[in-house]
Amino acid sequence: MKILYGVQGTGNGHIARARAMCHALKSHDVDVDFLFSGRAKDKYFSMEQFGDYQTRRGFSFVTENGRVNYMKTALENSLPSFLGEVRELDVSGYDLVVNDFEPVSAWAAKRQKVPTVSISHQNAFLFDVPQKGANWLDDSVIQHFAPSQYQLGLHWYHFGQPILPPIVHTLEQDVTSEDFILVYLPFENTDAIIDLLLRFARHNFVCYHPDNIENAQLENILMKPLSHESFQCDLHRCSGVIANGGFELPSEALSLGKKLLVKPLDGQFEQQSNAATLESLGLAQSMDFLDAGVIRDWLDEKQAERVFYPDVAEGIANWLVSGNWSCSANLRESLWEKVDFPSYASI
Repeated sequence: MKILYGVQGTGNGHIARARAMCHALKSHDVDVDFLFSGRAKDKYFSMEQFGDYQTRRGFSFVTENGRVNYMKTALENSLPSFLGEVRELDVSGYDLVVNDFEPVSAWAAKRQKVPTVSISHQNAFLFDVPQKGANWLDDSVIQHFAPSQYQLGLHWYHFGQPILPPIVHTLEQDVTSEDFILVYLPFENTDAIIDLLLRFARHNFVCYHPDNIENAQLENILMKPLSHESFQCDLHRCSGVIANGGFELPSEALSLGKKLLVKPLDGQFEQQSNAATLESLGLAQSMDFLDAGVIRDWLDEKQAERVFYPDVAEGIANWLVSGNWSCSANLRESLWEKVDFPSYASI
């Protein structure tokens, strides 16, 4: 079987899922090519696992100071350029296109009538799961941005819907709780982050950000550039995580038993919904802005308990190679029955 795997590259969560799926598919007799879109090719990092991968411009969202700038998003994306990429991408030699919210490969497969399976957190919003702040445009994007024949949605809980647990990809190393907080707020202004964290002189922070060029110690804050292996190492060692309201990093933090504080991206309904869902499940706290009061209270909270999620990537890989993509009921049931939540979770 030959597969083209399209991945949305605007954020690192989609890429993290692709790492897990790449690892799982290697144990099967399949040939997988990867295609990424949503950022400039020189902005991808730690991509060796994906071999000779392709990139496209695709579509991406422009953010400024923790919120989506819709005007700049519209100006910096080109519909004619996107349509040209769709027409030029030949997927006829593939048996299947797997897609994680990547529009170029999705529309090329639809145009050329190649079977498509989409695997994403966004697919969960096709069903009756908790949402906050969604409007008609958000619903339209979820339904039409990256179309597919078959959909697998991922979420922290099933809510009685036909969706799967998260795909969690972490390093095989010991999990400890050392005296620092891991901070990853890539959509926030670095000066604002530093000013905020300097207020908590009795606590140590390790802060990753796309604007960081090299390691730099600023009193109680160690600023680090983006690196997959370094980040994973610190994630396993930290005592807590402060992050935006994406899906993959909170999933990893929950699976490692790290207490979690999320600050959703303003104007992005998925992140707003994620933050509200985590709070309602009792699995994390959230803040609407870089709020020192919320952080102060959160720092005094006790350590979290681990959420156990099974190897969802391996389960999906087995399901993909079976070829029975129209039926995922057995896959869903087998995975959810292995999930174990902490005693304090509101399930």
